[in-house]
Amino acid sequence: MSSGDVSERDVLDPQAILDGVPTGLWINGRSTPAADGATFEVYDPATEEPLTSVGDAGVADARSALDHAVAAADDWAATPARERGEILRRTFELLTDRADDIAMLMTLELGRALPDSLAETKYGNEFLRWFAEEAVRIGGRFTQAPAGNGRILVAHQPVGPCLAITPWNFPLAMGTRKIAPALAAGNVMIVKPPRETPLTMLALAEAFAEAGLPPGVLSVLPTSSSGEVSTALITDDRIRKISFTGSTPVGRNLLGQAAERVQRTSMELGGNAPFLVFDDADVDAAVEGAFAAKMRNGGEACTAANRFLVQSGVAEEFTTKLVAKMSEVEMGPGYQEGVTLGPLVNADQRDKVAAAVEQAVSDGARVRLGGERPEGRGFFYPATVLDNVDPYAPVTREEIFGPVAVISTFDAEDDAVAAANSTEYGLASYFYSRDLERCMRVASRLDSGMVGVNRGVISDAAAPFGGIKQSGIGREGGSEGIDEYLSVKYIALT
Repeated sequence: MSSGDVSERDVLDPQAILDGVPTGLWINGRSTPAADGATFEVYDPATEEPLTSVGDAGVADARSALDHAVAAADDWAATPARERGEILRRTFELLTDRADDIAMLMTLELGRALPDSLAETKYGNEFLRWFAEEAVRIGGRFTQAPAGNGRILVAHQPVGPCLAITPWNFPLAMGTRKIAPALAAGNVMIVKPPRETPLTMLALAEAFAEAGLPPGVLSVLPTSSSGEVSTALITDDRIRKISFTGSTPVGRNLLGQAAERVQRTSMELGGNAPFLVFDDADVDAAVEGAFAAKMRNGGEACTAANRFLVQSGVAEEFTTKLVAKMSEVEMGPGYQEGVTLGPLVNADQRDKVAAAVEQAVSDGARVRLGGERPEGRGFFYPATVLDNVDPYAPVTREEIFGPVAVISTFDAEDDAVAAANSTEYGLASYFYSRDLERCMRVASRLDSGMVGVNRGVISDAAAPFGGIKQSGIGREGGSEGIDEYLSVKYIALT
């Protein structure tokens, strides 16, 4: 494994990195074949060629993983919090040492540019360090009953065996953001990673084992039969908590299944983030923030700015400068030197982005940059800027999930806030203004769980991540993140 020095990029051997990743299911602390021997292929989005094959979990494997998890649950819950935290800390240190390799692995299976993958190794790894420290801060309270007839003891205990279902767009961070608090709180967990990007999660499971995590505490089940495996686990009464990141329709379905057994849930669902630029903004800073909010991970992020609402007085200046900034993007295979925009994850995602742009243009949008799907292999789509878009046009109603900036204009603050809030989603919002009163006022008026004020990147392991409305339930990260994995017990004492 490499030292994590970015300068070593050019000496990394992708095949050697792939050869070092376990490709079986991760059950009971080791890599193991699927019960029926099935496998499926993982593809390079830049070439459309297979990278490797991994074990394909079925229902029998899910039950086996859960059996081992339940067997390990009591001992892990009884493990001192300091010891649990130290295991998380050692995993953090292992991944820090392997940062370059982990980044290359993510780029190989996800496609995105290596600089973005390097950024994710740092971001995703922070959840391990943060919750290593939070493990020893799980508290409670002890008070006299107001009536004077006894005492009140409140304790926080592990919620029980957990299931995490993670998306493909942040293969490391979506794992650590769920696994770290669950383990810190004393829970066992089974992770079902996405079919597109299972390799990083398997590498993470191996690192946990090297750091001393007992067998059975963490399992990883790659599968091509997501619905069958997830249903087998959710319909088992031993699963007490479900954490899901993904689309709102799938989240609604999982909530319905969880309701049958009254299981605890955390749902981080779809987003449709507005990015507002007011006349009094620092336009250059707004362009930098817009670029970060749009192009991080090639636009394949639930917090990505999806709708740019720009006040008319600075609209042309902002658009011209954003076009210039996005023109600097170098598209190509994410692992090639100098590339800053890799392919999208698969053909479906690329086709959805292309269709959204085509629909917008047919509705009257003007193409200021990009807008044409390139020929050849790989799921590429160029950095694209559209303006002259009605703020309520169809292209503004759903996540684009790609490198496309859609710009509309507004005249009054009330119009901007109304357009920003005119969606069923409420995950993230962004705006730029140099007026302090406006900053406080608009931040409180935007209907979203997270607001970036003069910032284009807001995710932080120390802050609660999550949305309102159709964007989900619960929070990940921050001191709030561990509460999602704890049950509250009241003990009445005489």
